[in-house]
Amino acid sequence: QWQFVESGGGLVQPGGSLRLSCSVSGGNGDVWPIGWFRQAPGKEREGVACIITSDGSTKYADSVKGRFTISGDDAKNTTFLQMNALKPEDTAVYYCAVEECWIILSRPHLVSSRGQGTQVTVSS
Repeated sequence: QWQFVESGGGLVQPGGSLRLSCSVSGGNGDVWPIGWFRQAPGKEREGVACIITSDGSTKYADSVKGRFTISGDDAKNTTFLQMNALKPEDTAVYYCAVEECWIILSRPHLVSSRGQGTQVTVSS
């Protein structure tokens, strides 16, 4: 139903920044929140951030508050995740997802509509 195109991952030193983008299409005109969750090797999925596209409100996991910012461009159906002050523990594959925000953030293992993921590695 949904198609995703993610980009922006890479290797960055601790304290550096990266910006992820996710273009979403499909959905038969439905309007849903869009967010990001991540998964590090050997660990469970972790919700990161979410934006309610209908009103622009945003929600974040405590681990990224004050460092990450999620935003959206409704005209292009694109969502961005600006990641600043990156830490080695932020290293993971980041996935864009379409789902209710409370599921993305607190039950990411239930998310089924997601992109292919983009690798973020924070290392010196």
